[in-house]
Amino acid sequence: MTTTRPDIAGSARSTDMGSLAVLFAALLWGTTGTAAHFNQDVSPLATGAFAMGVGGLLQAVIARPNIMGCLGLLMAQKRWVLLGAMCVVIYPLAFYSSMHLAGVAIGTVITIATAPLAAAILERLFGHHRLTLSWYISLALGIAGVVMMAMGETATHGGDIAAVSAGGDPMATGSGSVPDADWQRLGGIVLGIIAGTTYAAYSLIARRMMDHGTHARAAMGSLFGVAGIALIAGLGLSMLVADPRLFATPGNTSVALYMALVPMFLGYIAFGYGLKTVAASKATLLTLFEPLVAALLAVTIVGEHIAPLGWLGMALIAACLVIQVKPATA
Repeated sequence: MTTTRPDIAGSARSTDMGSLAVLFAALLWGTTGTAAHFNQDVSPLATGAFAMGVGGLLQAVIARPNIMGCLGLLMAQKRWVLLGAMCVVIYPLAFYSSMHLAGVAIGTVITIATAPLAAAILERLFGHHRLTLSWYISLALGIAGVVMMAMGETATHGGDIAAVSAGGDPMATGSGSVPDADWQRLGGIVLGIIAGTTYAAYSLIARRMMDHGTHARAAMGSLFGVAGIALIAGLGLSMLVADPRLFATPGNTSVALYMALVPMFLGYIAFGYGLKTVAASKATLLTLFEPLVAALLAVTIVGEHIAPLGWLGMALIAACLVIQVKPATA
């Protein structure tokens, strides 16, 4: 008869709860495409800057007691805070620009596929986390699933996924020369790689800060608070002036507030909680749940259609997630 040590069992439960928290965050992030569908001709950059900026500032506000309690640690880690905040600022701008230039399908696939790979590489370079065979299997299934979903939706829409997934228009095809379109697509691919890498980087930085004694709320609040100030004071305000349609109608206002308060605020609180016990490489892999949620909402609420290849891709992503969230063995 074997017994399980209480500390090992508790650690396994914490990891399981962390995985569920990351999945919950990905579920909330997956609603942004459907929410943005109800925007009326609003720039995706304006929406992204406002949502991430306001969400980041709110995180800093609720984390103020934790930030003050960890102020000494944060000052000692100020380089990590500034680097992480810079990554938080770059991520949404690169992600939305990638989808605008390369199309929603390509931009999303490149970003989501890059993130877990970048997290694994960064962890190997700057940490001591060892990846398991199940992680590699999950990565292969997840990336294959995302690619199939993109191809399935692209086939359904005759070349590009509907703008519903990004809240903006995909790159216009059929206008301008083919070389110009190719350069735009290449630029979108590069920006997608940058988006995936910066997402992985700030996730790893936040986890590293937590490993060195910083409270989870203080770590996330400091990164997103600094980034929020930069986005709102800089690009956020300029985009509001250049694109006042963000609050032009009650519907647009509701979408902007929803994206700031729910996916960006509540979602990243859950994500930060998950990072306390889940490695960044696993967390970024679990967020493959996001496109699955987005696709299901697009079908059930917006009325989109997905080809059989897309449904097969969703099944592969589901298999990837099952492998990652299966109970840990003691």
